[in-house]
Amino acid sequence: MVIFSKKEYLEAIRPRYLKSSKKDKSAILTEFCANCGYHPKHAIRLLNCKKYKPKRKPGKQVFYDPKIILKPLKTIWLATDQMCSKKLKAAIKLWLPFYEIEYGKLTDLVCQQLLKISAATIDRLLKPTKVMFKGKGFCTTKPGALLKNQIPIRTDNWDIKQPGFLEADTVAHCGNSLAGEFVWSITFTDICSGWTANRATWTKCAVGVSAQIKNMRDKLPFDLLGFDCDNGSEFLNDVLLNYFTEEKIAFTRSRPYHKNDNAHVEQKNWTHVRHLLGYDRFDKPELVDLINDLYTSWNHFQNFFCPNMKLIEKIRINSKYRKKYDQPKTPFQRLIEHPMVLESKKTLLINKLATLNPFSLKKDIILKQKKVIHALRST
Repeated sequence: MVIFSKKEYLEAIRPRYLKSSKKDKSAILTEFCANCGYHPKHAIRLLNCKKYKPKRKPGKQVFYDPKIILKPLKTIWLATDQMCSKKLKAAIKLWLPFYEIEYGKLTDLVCQQLLKISAATIDRLLKPTKVMFKGKGFCTTKPGALLKNQIPIRTDNWDIKQPGFLEADTVAHCGNSLAGEFVWSITFTDICSGWTANRATWTKCAVGVSAQIKNMRDKLPFDLLGFDCDNGSEFLNDVLLNYFTEEKIAFTRSRPYHKNDNAHVEQKNWTHVRHLLGYDRFDKPELVDLINDLYTSWNHFQNFFCPNMKLIEKIRINSKYRKKYDQPKTPFQRLIEHPMVLESKKTLLINKLATLNPFSLKKDIILKQKKVIHALRST
């Protein structure tokens, strides 16, 4: 019997089956199964007008609707420069009010789901749009051997719990060649809070580097207590040694060929420099002012609106390491919560935050990036 005939036969006997007694139903069911070849359970469902619904796939019921939360989630993720899910989860709470200012009011359901979303769910929803970045640069640290005996080595930077102790490193914007003169970026990172400042300088001569360090120090939201660097000649020189000695600032260096001694600032070479400026060669002196203007907006964006995670425990178990991190927070939040930061400094930070909008900062950063590229390519 073909499918069409089975359907016609079903429609013909269903009214009689529904009105029959239990004994008659059994006879009709037996006849129906014999003629159509159906299993009795399936035949009962058909005769009772019940369509079979397969059981739901086991597991937790879906709570987040991608149709309503994917757009704001993707917009915030792209604006934060593809931040990892654990940091993005903490950033959503900071960015959501500004998203509504820029793109319109969200429903209570969307806001509730965005604030409760987990890191794993963020990864699942954003998986189709994730982008991978690649790129490698040069190691440009040239040893400064003359003052090594006068500048002590420090390796206990993991235990610092007071803002004011900075790590510093340089990044060369040399393209594919280290020959000639070009722009260098200097990165300063506070070990305790993660507060990061960037400055650009023409070549890495001692005078230019020291001038940018003094400029950076004047704009820090805390007192500069210590300065730790690698063994490069841009830092190990008489100009900086005399300056830090006169200002009574602790001046230390890492062990040669041990990048992990300056891990706090080394990781910022990508997130705060390469991710912003790439690997092009910047060999025009007029680019320095443009890049420093760009860094002003970029540092506000990173310090006030981009959470980071701090390593609080690292245990070796056989050949593996188990690491434990604290909750993601922005450098601004860490400084506001720290008891050793002056109240006057905290007030300045809070007033500064009131003037900032992360989406406006992002647009400003893109405009300034275009100015740098235009100046680089102009003849």
